[in-house]
This record gives sequence, structure tokens and C-alpha cells, in this order.
Amino acid sequence: MTNVYLEIGPKKVFACSAEWPGWCRIGKSEEAALEALMLYAPRYRTVAERAGLVFEPGDPVVVERVAGGTTTDFGAIEAVPELDSVPVGEEEARRATALLRAAWELFGETAADSPQELRKGPRGGGRDRDKMVGHVVEAERAYARKIGVRHKPFHDAGGLAAMRAEIAEVLSRPSDGGPLRPGGWPARYAVRRMAWHVIDHLWEMQDRRL
Repeated sequence: MTNVYLEIGPKKVFACSAEWPGWCRIGKSEEAALEALMLYAPRYRTVAERAGLVFEPGDPVVVERVAGGTTTDFGAIEAVPELDSVPVGEEEARRATALLRAAWELFGETAADSPQELRKGPRGGGRDRDKMVGHVVEAERAYARKIGVRHKPFHDAGGLAAMRAEIAEVLSRPSDGGPLRPGGWPARYAVRRMAWHVIDHLWEMQDRRL
């Protein structure tokens, strides 16, 4: 059994695993989103195995539905479900952080092995490699503020490594389920959002190699 919550926007639906951060897929209906989620299970297994975890998902079971909005329809998760308000213990925090680190590693390796020019999307869109990498890093810098980690813009590997070390240090701690800073995100949502964004672009880059 795989516990899943659905984020339901006006036109699109995200299906997100409640227990495997970053395993989220979108569809035009609840059924389509769940189907897409399970279709990507073999690809998520690569992330889990890199984190040293056994990934054996069962059939999806919807445990919560939450209202999304225009960001959902645009293609990004945005709603914080009630299940994210449950306290996070030490073991879960370590496991989630391991998955986020695995996503970072795989994205970096994929970028290093990909050409600068990527195949365009069906309507001629999509970022090339360096712009995609820059987008992921800048989004992550914005997300980090939601958990109290602040870094000025940087343009070197050292700055990125320092920021990610701080993110991992914060997310690896147990938490009470509340926002990690006033107006910020709870830990469970933060690690899901960060991992999802990296993994989504990891798969996009893999699919758009020339």
C-alpha cells in the first residue's frame, strides 16, 4: 500500500506520495494523476536506491485531498496537506534528507553527462541544460528561506554546497510538524517540495537529451 494525497487544482491534479519525498506526478484527473505516479515508480526507485533505501510501493491509497490553485495547474505543487502537520521523528527526518541528497546527486550527475542544448518540447519550449540548472538552484535558494536558510546569490559550486549542507542540517532534525520559521513551511512539506522540484527537472533533462 502506498499512501497518497491529491492536490486538486481547477484543471490539473497532483498525486503525491505521503512517505516518499519527491514522488509526485500530475494529470488532468485524479485517475490520470494516480496512473502517472505509478508509471514513474521505476524511475523513483533509482532515487530511493541511491539513498540506500528499499523501494517496494504497493497500490496507491488516497489518504487526503487538498485544494490546489493556479500554481497546481501551471505544474507545481503548492498546497500543504494536513498530514504534513504531524511531528517528524529522527528516523523519518534522516530518511527524508537522504532522499533529498540522492536527488541532488543524480541531478548533478545527469547535468554533467548532458549536452548544453536539449531537445525542445512539443511546442518548441524548455530550458537548455545550464538554464535548467540555474533555475533549480535559484528555486532552491528561495525554498530555503521557507525553512530559515538564507543565502545571497552565488555562482560557484562552493556556495551551492554550503547552502545544501545547511538545508540538509535543518531538515535532518526532528520537528513538531509546525512551520520551521514564521510564515514558512513544515519540514515534511519542505523536503517534498525541494525533492520534487529537483527530481522533476532530473527526469525532464533525461527525457530531453538530444
